[in-house]
Amino acid sequence: MSERIPQSPPEIKPVPEPVRRPLWSVMIPSYNCSVYLIENIRSVLEQDPGAELMQIEVVDDCSTDADVESLVRELGKGRVGFYRQPQNVGSLRNFETCLNRATGHYIHLLHGDDQVKPGFYSEIEQLFKSFPEAGCAFTGFVFVDEQNERLYDNQELLSEPGLLDNWLVRIARSQLIQVPAMVVKRAVYEQLGGFYGVHYGEDWEMWARIAARYPVAHSPKRLALYRVHRDNITSRYFLTGQSMTDAMTVVNTIQTYLPPGERAGAKRAAKKHLAHYFARTSDKVYHQYGKPYVALEQSKRALNMHFSRITFFYWLKMRIKIGIGYKIPKGPDMLIQAD
Repeated sequence: MSERIPQSPPEIKPVPEPVRRPLWSVMIPSYNCSVYLIENIRSVLEQDPGAELMQIEVVDDCSTDADVESLVRELGKGRVGFYRQPQNVGSLRNFETCLNRATGHYIHLLHGDDQVKPGFYSEIEQLFKSFPEAGCAFTGFVFVDEQNERLYDNQELLSEPGLLDNWLVRIARSQLIQVPAMVVKRAVYEQLGGFYGVHYGEDWEMWARIAARYPVAHSPKRLALYRVHRDNITSRYFLTGQSMTDAMTVVNTIQTYLPPGERAGAKRAAKKHLAHYFARTSDKVYHQYGKPYVALEQSKRALNMHFSRITFFYWLKMRIKIGIGYKIPKGPDMLIQAD
């Protein structure tokens, strides 16, 4: 683990022959999210089929916000395993550790700040029984805030459980899945390797990589909760601008998985989708995060990514707000100027 961001898919080694194999491995990567981790673990334990069928383990990347081991021990009462990295290795390497420590046939990588709703594991199990050829399966999901209040639902992809048609092209055009909703067969990770390349969008690349090789099953039931909050990885990378750079890296990587005739159209659609997303969220960066010049730079890059009425509107909106001094905070952000 010499690089924090691996430049190729890390190897996920097969489980050694003598090791007992449960059906499930629920692997919970955590880093400074203890305020959400209790609800996270409880949401899994409420559906626990027992140790013979499900491995549950928290893999902590040297959190500093709490004694995570004590928290897990108290809440899990011996049922939830715990592993702490010897040193902070970053999210991608922590995911790699999760996948390699998982012994189950199905791996659910449930980030420490997310949750599942009752019925999630039985629904996924039924998907794999109905569609054994699927390499992965996911349910619908809900975006929630810090207080577990619903923000909005995912886009409906099917009206009933089934295999997704033309899924590689569809997922290449925009990210349609959040991690807590997805379960991947361990054999697939062993074949394709782990997450790599970027911190923002690494899951999108993985889902496309899987879709290029395997059918994908889906249930429209919204049984996973993806939490949106200021301290998660997604939010942190907004404030540095790295999110936009990483997103385009992912778009270009996914191009290599597509048939040549689908590449140009998928890339145009992906750039349009990302540009509109980053343009709209520039408002959030301006107001919720109090970073007007970062917001202006983000809106400018969105405009350059794809020119449209939407991207032009948000770029102009940021320019006007800053021009009139609208709610510009005093402090370090004033030093972050856009061109």
